[in-house]
Amino acid sequence: MAESAPRQRLLETAADLFYRDGFRAIGVDTLCATSGVGKMTLYRHFPGKDDLIAAYLEESDRAFWRFFEGATAEAEAPRDKILAFFRALEGLVAQPACHGCPFLNAAVDFPDPTHAGHQTALTHKNAVRRRFRELAEAAGDAEPAKLADQLLLLMDGAFMAVRLFGADNPAAHVLDAAQSLLRPI
Repeated sequence: MAESAPRQRLLETAADLFYRDGFRAIGVDTLCATSGVGKMTLYRHFPGKDDLIAAYLEESDRAFWRFFEGATAEAEAPRDKILAFFRALEGLVAQPACHGCPFLNAAVDFPDPTHAGHQTALTHKNAVRRRFRELAEAAGDAEPAKLADQLLLLMDGAFMAVRLFGADNPAAHVLDAAQSLLRPI
């Protein structure tokens, strides 16, 4: 337990600082000072800052899917699962602690498509897009790939709205927008 405590503190600190302030804005010195973990310990757990970023994004991916599954668990029909997700998203983006999407933040901070942070963001977004497509297909939509793209854009727009405007943002109506997209189903 004692050995994992510094690693966990580093991950929690990185999650807070990276999510709120961005990846490039936070240096190793700030991470160490805020977490109370020395540089040598940081480098023992994470050979470099990019390794810490990767660990943070991996945990963010797991957290997103827990959120997604939790939001949709009670809904039985595919259409209802989509709406349940957007209902939960509407609540999430109204919270002051929400600073958008860590994967969009990574894509902005690491625009080089070969950077590991950008690749991780792309992998995550492709997985979300696939899930939306699966739900659209199961719901019987005539153009499931198109609907999946629209839903992804809607979700990402909500995440950017909260990042830009804060808790009082236009994403307060994201469920209505999702319902509009699903009307033909």
